[in-house]
Amino acid sequence: MTGMLVPRLRRWWRDAFLFLLALVILGLDQASKALIVARLAAGETWDPLPGTGQFLLFTHITNTGSVFGLFRNQTILFSLIAVAVSVAIVVYYRYLPNDGFWIRTSLGLQLGGALGNLVDRLHYGHVVDFINVGIGDLRWYVFNVADSSLTVGVVILSLCLLLRSKD
Repeated sequence: MTGMLVPRLRRWWRDAFLFLLALVILGLDQASKALIVARLAAGETWDPLPGTGQFLLFTHITNTGSVFGLFRNQTILFSLIAVAVSVAIVVYYRYLPNDGFWIRTSLGLQLGGALGNLVDRLHYGHVVDFINVGIGDLRWYVFNVADSSLTVGVVILSLCLLLRSKD
């Protein structure tokens, strides 16, 4: 009986990892956005760490589109895409080999990010963005924790696939 328990626990942990990581990302994303919405009006800026304003500001921006604000006012389309991507991640995850820690991590990050922005679209009708980095007037686009998680997840997955293809 003990011989069956260890593989089942490993399988359970392997499957739970996706959802636990996604929930952590979702929680961080939604908590940070709630802080921004409560503290700043849309368009308002805050220097969260005095002295870092030259490099980091929090600017409350609403985004009805995708990255860089492209395809504005497509909330329903992007909500459907987020649901489809989330389902695809969960289904694909179940078929990964046991040794795919980094791929599993990348999928958990992507799932958490997709769900974070989906919650915004369903709750507000837009995504709340606020992380504003750059130097002086030279600023990158404004993004959020979910966007960061999605980006890091895609980069990790790309590296895993690229390194695996070179074998």
